[in-house]
Amino acid sequence: MPKVKTNSGAKKRFVLTGSGKVKRHHAYHSHILTKKTKKQKRNLQHADLVETENMKQVRDLLNLR
Repeated sequence: MPKVKTNSGAKKRFVLTGSGKVKRHHAYHSHILTKKTKKQKRNLQHADLVETENMKQVRDLLNLR
């Protein structure tokens, strides 16, 4: 049986915390920032946790069980 590969895009985008949750970064903070407000850009800086509805899909991409 071959080894199961981790999704390359997912391993660059998600980080596992010590408690087993998955951290992610916000989208829309890389370019076209001139039309966004300071408040909007500031709120996009912070990392966030993956929602519980999407957790199974992300864990499957990272091969976490």
